[in-house]
Amino acid sequence: MPSIIEQVNRDYRDRGLVVYAVNIEETRRTVAKWVEKNHSTVPVLLDPAGDASAAYRITATPTAFLIGRDGKLVAKAIGTKEWTSEHGRALLQRLLGR
Repeated sequence: MPSIIEQVNRDYRDRGLVVYAVNIEETRRTVAKWVEKNHSTVPVLLDPAGDASAAYRITATPTAFLIGRDGKLVAKAIGTKEWTSEHGRALLQRLLGR
């Protein structure tokens, strides 16, 4: 999953897509080492107390939220999705309005 999200971030960031990852398990140090080792360009937010998980009602990981430019939720995807597949790219392009 991280490599797919990384690819989506690299492919679409210049088109206005903003991608964040939220880590709900590891320590700041563990996450920082992983980010450096994998040359990740996706900002990783930490949720050690589970506040974001509770607020967004996360019941499984990974969970992706697609939020429109107006700040409203467009879609919620639970589980691994093929964001880099033909269908995944078509969805992202439609959401970006291109």
